[in-house]
Amino acid sequence: MVLRLLEKYKNDIVPKMAEKFGFKNIYEVPRLVKIVINVGLGEAAHDKKVLDGVMRDIAEITGQKPAFTKARKAIAGFKIRKGSLIGCKVTLRRARMYEFLDRLINVALPRIRDFRGVSADSFDESGNYSLGITEQGIFPEIEIDKIQMVHGMDIAIVTTAKNRTEAFELLNLFGMPFKKVT
Repeated sequence: MVLRLLEKYKNDIVPKMAEKFGFKNIYEVPRLVKIVINVGLGEAAHDKKVLDGVMRDIAEITGQKPAFTKARKAIAGFKIRKGSLIGCKVTLRRARMYEFLDRLINVALPRIRDFRGVSADSFDESGNYSLGITEQGIFPEIEIDKIQMVHGMDIAIVTTAKNRTEAFELLNLFGMPFKKVT
């Protein structure tokens, strides 16, 4: 199985990044470490069927079984007890990470209605990127008719970049559709 983004990284991105930032060694060039997809559902604490549906959706999207996330402390206002199941998460690495990022950039994001690009302001100080998606229906693996509940997800792309500019350039070369600044 040939991963397009991994080949693109090795053949195109590494030389461009090394030239632009003056890296002497190819191992200095920033790379992707992992992608974490998180879904938090307060309603899941009360209805187990909702959480099962979300778990099935995330497993179809990522190709990997999600892990349950539990509440760390009780919140009386939301009727949540400590230890109750409130969501799920998946950590993708290696081949699944590149395959998911390829589908996210080239298939899912362009399917968002009135899509103008993702924000370039969502980088943290250590070069990681986070974005939120409001509904899972943008992924082609999800059948719209079988969705029990529309839910969003948080996607965190973790890199070895030392700062925001290196991380921005890395994701930009991968093809991430950032908003044009006017």
